[in-house]
Amino acid sequence: MTMKLLISNDDGISALGIRTLANYLAEAGHDVSVVCPDRERSATGHGLTLHQPIRAEIVEGIFHPAIKAWACDGTPSDCVKLALWALLDTPPDLVLSGINQGANLGTEILYSGTVSAAMEGLIEGIPSVALSLISHTSKDFQSAAKFAKILVDHLAQKPLPDLMLLNVNVPAVKWEEIAGVTLTRQGVRRYIDVFDKRVDPRGKTYYWLTGEVIEDVEPPSGLNLPQNVPTDVQVVRNNYISITPLQYNLTYATGLDKLSDWEFNFL
Repeated sequence: MTMKLLISNDDGISALGIRTLANYLAEAGHDVSVVCPDRERSATGHGLTLHQPIRAEIVEGIFHPAIKAWACDGTPSDCVKLALWALLDTPPDLVLSGINQGANLGTEILYSGTVSAAMEGLIEGIPSVALSLISHTSKDFQSAAKFAKILVDHLAQKPLPDLMLLNVNVPAVKWEEIAGVTLTRQGVRRYIDVFDKRVDPRGKTYYWLTGEVIEDVEPPSGLNLPQNVPTDVQVVRNNYISITPLQYNLTYATGLDKLSDWEFNFL
């Protein structure tokens, strides 16, 4: 079954990950459109451009001939919003973002431009998938693209029961070394932030954000998360593909109960 797909990313129009993903799905017979940043826009979160115009130019010669592609000078979220409201004639069946160069695990998803592009699709009522290869150096996106096709074909036959975003992280190994696919909950993968203070050649002080990764820290108690479900951070270490269903509503449900006895007296 052919799916109409919108693909974006945060690594930019020239990134090998998006070319591999888009071409793989187009060659499989899906109707693919690409709208992505004209340059790398990683770690932009869900930023939108509000105080200046957004430009999009048609791109030719980079993707499969059947793919319609635009490069946008905005953020990943801009790209998806622009595609849905201005560039595409009809809405896609699915929004995909990626394949990102590097993991989007745990609390990293809060900063991720890759996840934010997919989240924009979700906000507009379209099921979405964020795809990441958990390596900043590997250039082999074939396993991730192959799984993306399997997932898209699965969703074509069996649509998601509710509107959600699937955050997919694929180990950077050959297809034969993938141990399987596991549904996961969001773990904690954060950084001990360190700012290196430096001086440029003109004598001006600047700061460079560095840090050490901390993993396997359990989320705060009371979040009503299923403890029998492994975290995304855990399973990818064992070469499993991680799929974590996400939503954009950040309401802390247990917090509502815990604050229900608050009273405010106004004169």
